Amino acid sequence: MNKIMKTARLVMKPYEEADQNDLAELLTNDEIKKTFMIPDFLTREELLHMVEALMNRSLCDEHFHRGIYSNRVLIGFVNDVEINNGVIELGYVIHPEYHNKGYATEMLQAVIEELLHSGFSAVTAGAFIENAASIRVMQKCGMEKIDREEDIVYRGIKRHCVYYTRKP
Repeated sequence: MNKIMKTARLVMKPYEEADQNDLAELLTNDEIKKTFMIPDFLTREELLHMVEALMNRSLCDEHFHRGIYSNRVLIGFVNDVEINNGVIELGYVIHPEYHNKGYATEMLQAVIEELLHSGFSAVTAGAFIENAASIRVMQKCGMEKIDREEDIVYRGIKRHCVYYTRKP
């Protein structure tokens, strides 16, 4: 699988050392935490430990984790949530300053194509039912709703999650 993927406006690739602060910002952004399950970090040390772990994960072949870059600026990330029997489940984040510009759709379309081309039998992603923007992104990328749904307690609130998938 390619470590670096490019689209017309984006590059998805492993992180660089210079990305630490931008990655920390993504992991602590209150808007992102509304729709992407990220823990609260009690200390700066905990946050930096997570940043380091994600940076290392982006270099590892056992997982799929890439930073999303626009004009060499880290604007988000995409990662595997689970890999099981040839199916990869993805999660993704775009910084709110870059919302409504088509970046999530552009990224997800390219990532799905790469993952299916590299041998996965399906790519799946989930979203809280109220996250209409993410659901639209998945639909635009040819993903279809599947029967899998679940209730997840996140930040003390029971949230309903729906899942979409795309196969070759």
